[in-house]
Amino acid sequence: MPTFDVVPRRKRIKIFKLGKLWVLKHFFDDKEIFKSLLDYYVKDQYRFEFKSIGARNNALKILERNGFDYDLVEDLKGYVVQLPKSVKYAPILKNSVAFKETINERIFLMKDFVAVEEAVSLGAKIYEGEISF
Repeated sequence: MPTFDVVPRRKRIKIFKLGKLWVLKHFFDDKEIFKSLLDYYVKDQYRFEFKSIGARNNALKILERNGFDYDLVEDLKGYVVQLPKSVKYAPILKNSVAFKETINERIFLMKDFVAVEEAVSLGAKIYEGEISF
């Protein structure tokens, strides 16, 4: 009976350009991967930040070696959602890479399209304007 080598499916991570920073948000099951990226982790933001192309490229090599593919995202359109300030936002915040508040609303940059869909199902709307985080 023939056996087939099954290539494990690689996880995809989005890495966003926010001004001069490149940021990513991902929970790594493997503590060793997290440790290898620890220098870039910003605890109060729950995300990894890369302040230079060299730092970003170093992280990309670590991700590739550990079975991850990535997309570098400079155009945030489609990843940004908004919620009125009166709405509970904790479930949306946990899957956001960045967020900001205006007088009437909270605006979130979501970590991927699945997180965008989930946010919309929780009452968020896709943000259509220009925004910087």
